[in-house]
Amino acid sequence: MAIHSDWGDWLPRAVENATPEGVGIWYLGCNGFILKASGGTTLFIDPYLGTGDPPRTVRMVPVPFDPTDVTETDAVLATHEHTDHVHGPSQAPILESTGATFYAPDDGLTVAREDERWTEEWNVSDDQFEAVAEGDSFDVGEFTVHVEPAHDSDSTHPVSYVIEHATGTFFHGGDTKPGDELKSVGERYDIDLGVLAFGSVGRVPDKQTGEPKRTKWYSDENEVVAAANALRIDRLLPSHWDMWKGLTANPTALYEHARSYDYPMSLEIVEIGDRIEL
Repeated sequence: MAIHSDWGDWLPRAVENATPEGVGIWYLGCNGFILKASGGTTLFIDPYLGTGDPPRTVRMVPVPFDPTDVTETDAVLATHEHTDHVHGPSQAPILESTGATFYAPDDGLTVAREDERWTEEWNVSDDQFEAVAEGDSFDVGEFTVHVEPAHDSDSTHPVSYVIEHATGTFFHGGDTKPGDELKSVGERYDIDLGVLAFGSVGRVPDKQTGEPKRTKWYSDENEVVAAANALRIDRLLPSHWDMWKGLTANPTALYEHARSYDYPMSLEIVEIGDRIEL
């Protein structure tokens, strides 16, 4: 399945040409991010360039680039096995063109190896796959990546990532919701910028019957703030609110929900294609 970008190749070229003083971070819509450090080390986290599976899941934001236009990255990290986090047409071409390593928990690698057969459908080798689990740590260039728990009952094996750099510490929770797992993460790390998935409760066609069904895949306003407090996030960046028809939300509503709590200290509201600094 070929992917066609709505924006041409300007975003991957902008990342490649950037020279951050610390760490530049680009939001790809959905739950996707690119991190690039001052020395050039580049990480992709959960890049998803598909359009969903209409009419059940309908993408509401542009496809920001064609994965074949990516020529530089050191690693692709996946938080869990769902299609908008592990997706061959989005990610395998990046591995193919860059030789990068794909880090994912076991069930995510099962999707890549067995369900979607990346090594057969693309020029990707099995030694580009690296299984991760809670408690693991590894270095990718200038970054140290810690694999931590996530609380997402919709996933069979979700993880979160704490990414440390001399500039600061970045957290990506995947689709985590509040849970006891997050408190220990907040106690062990000083998280400068954290990403938490946020969305509304809506009606999405049931996968089997096609009938509209009440659906809640992401944290609501109160749950996002509860998770941010457990993690002690200084700057909170809500994600995923822009993606699926019927489940979109207004992230500015979080200002009122967070106002009386210790964390987050500030909100970073970004749109697809935006760049912020760690």
